[in-house]
Amino acid sequence: MSAFLWGVATGAHQTEGNNLASDWWAIEHEPGSFVKEPSGDAVDSFHRWREDMDLAAGAGFTDYRFGVEWSRVEPVEGFFSRAAIDHYRRMVEGARARGLRPFVTLHHFTVPLWFAATGGWFRTDATEKYLRYVEAIEPVPTDSVEHVGTINEPNIVAMLARRKEGEAPGLSRGLPLPDPRVTDALIDVHHTTRAKLKAAHPHLRVGWGISVQDCQPEPGAESVFATYVHPRDEVFAEAARGSHWVGVQTYTRIRVGIADGRPVEIAGDGPKTLTGWEYYPDALGGALRRIAGVVGETPIIVTENGIATDDDHQRIEYRRAALASMQEAIGDGIDVRGYLHWSVVDNYERGDYRPTFGLVAVDRSSFERTPRPSLRWLGAQHPSRHR
Repeated sequence: MSAFLWGVATGAHQTEGNNLASDWWAIEHEPGSFVKEPSGDAVDSFHRWREDMDLAAGAGFTDYRFGVEWSRVEPVEGFFSRAAIDHYRRMVEGARARGLRPFVTLHHFTVPLWFAATGGWFRTDATEKYLRYVEAIEPVPTDSVEHVGTINEPNIVAMLARRKEGEAPGLSRGLPLPDPRVTDALIDVHHTTRAKLKAAHPHLRVGWGISVQDCQPEPGAESVFATYVHPRDEVFAEAARGSHWVGVQTYTRIRVGIADGRPVEIAGDGPKTLTGWEYYPDALGGALRRIAGVVGETPIIVTENGIATDDDHQRIEYRRAALASMQEAIGDGIDVRGYLHWSVVDNYERGDYRPTFGLVAVDRSSFERTPRPSLRWLGAQHPSRHR
């Protein structure tokens, strides 16, 4: 068994900048786009990843999750950029050189524009196209990599597919439940990718991270609760049974009520974060307990957890309470193998730079990194140092 993972997470499109060949870049620049502002240079981590890793390692973290950007690797269908593949291989080597274990995510929401423009995950050959990409980047998950994530938050990918298809949002958070066709496609992609990677690299531990909030039924809504949580996240957790791990990515709670015989989300009346989500740090423990009942013996890794706030004291207090709820779940027998904080740096939060999740602030004019006190505080909380 590997030592408990203690790290930070990033996303390629959200930090690298100038991801010109991706579907998100195109969406960001469409007239009347639902996106508030384009990503632009992001925080220039394509060039400054060494600095970001130095900050994480210097604070005492042992693991570093980052993404490989498909649209950089295959900007035009059938053309694979050796330079891009070498870039991500150097990131793996750079993490190891700093004492960080690289945790590689192969897909984090964005896809090449050519793929999206021809149907995306609705394509009948979507799995084939994705596997071709995975085969091209097999030099990246070398012996230096232990953990690989096939798809980040597949349930959100399947929700966004409905938005891109022009369907009206169906719930109060502005997103419908996942599209069932895309759900099936992504589950197939996960299983086939895992099999392919394991055949080429038997040592790899392959899974995927799911958006799992602390969903709680309101009194009287118990009868419809399963019709909400099963398609929202539990079907994806069920698909992770037999994987080496399943990731839980938690930020808040969702109160589920009933109206006209169907489930609806009910907004909390407590304090809100910069994303408009309820401030509810105990959500991590609740999400872990719920998903553990779905995945059986599959180990869990907290692959994302954090808070968007401009008050770093609040960030530390949120972390303190969230980690306590995780430790209580572990104490009750839930098999949690690691914790990765979102995010090491402030970044592009899918259309908006205002929500600041980072342990490190970034000046978007100079790209200067300024560590917040929460960086060193969280780095020092590694469970092995508090036994």
